[in-house]
Amino acid sequence: MGYPIKHDAEAGLFTSTVEGQLSLLQYRLRDGVMKIVHTEVPADLAGHGIASDLMRAALETARANGWRVITACSYAKTFLERHPEYADLLA
Repeated sequence: MGYPIKHDAEAGLFTSTVEGQLSLLQYRLRDGVMKIVHTEVPADLAGHGIASDLMRAALETARANGWRVITACSYAKTFLERHPEYADLLA
């Protein structure tokens, strides 16, 4: 992970502030299942790997806590299709 990521478990958010702009990944946790519902990166920071760093942080957190993962966000779904090393987390 190249960008600093903060996790606010109470809010269900992973965030990163780059060049003064906030990027985020939002999730809902219920019964040990992390449902990734939204990722957002400012347009002028797109393509810099921020969203993938947020996804990796979320997925590593899920793995460390024994959670399963569901994607309700198109970016998260595509990321998981491209990164089979996280396939074991899918609910």
